[in-house]
Amino acid sequence: MKGAAPVAVVGLVLLVFITLNTVLTAPRGADGIAPGERVPPFALPLATGNVRGDANIATHANDGSAGRRPACSVRGVGLMNVCELYERGPLVLALIVDSGSCPGVLDDMQALAHAFPGVGMASVVIQGERAAVRRLVVSHGLRFPVGLDRDGVLAQLFKVSSCPQVSFVYPGGVVQSKALLKRPARGVLRARIAALVAAAKARGWRQPA
Repeated sequence: MKGAAPVAVVGLVLLVFITLNTVLTAPRGADGIAPGERVPPFALPLATGNVRGDANIATHANDGSAGRRPACSVRGVGLMNVCELYERGPLVLALIVDSGSCPGVLDDMQALAHAFPGVGMASVVIQGERAAVRRLVVSHGLRFPVGLDRDGVLAQLFKVSSCPQVSFVYPGGVVQSKALLKRPARGVLRARIAALVAAAKARGWRQPA
């Protein structure tokens, strides 16, 4: 029918706008995982690896569309496993929306990593295109793992409503403090990581020399 195509295009544009607005605008109460709660388990492909597929977010075996195996058990070359990361020590985890959005916080994390031995830095790009995320990793000289959440399931799981969302996690996977919902000044990020380290030490974690 004449005129149907333009109407369809307008409808598609509107749908995309609503979707992006929902993801990037912080609604009331959508501020990440609350302090004291455990981060949801996930395993997903590294952007720089060769593994393909959607994120595994299963909490137990045969967990339907979430995954056949518990996410914490899915490990190996080319994979990011959040359980493996927080088992090693405190974790700073940045979730960003597509490879072109708010990558500056990743530069800040990279710059501060040397000052906090034993603290893991990691990022997940939500619904990013693999080649673009690889270029991001290379162009920013990132030396920490960057995962690729192709279908965007972590946006809901982590209550992502802004870009970036930076979580501070104790060894063992419990969230230490409220997530940052925008890129902070580097000094602020340094202070938050130092607070994470101090709190982790108070809980018995030993920082490597």
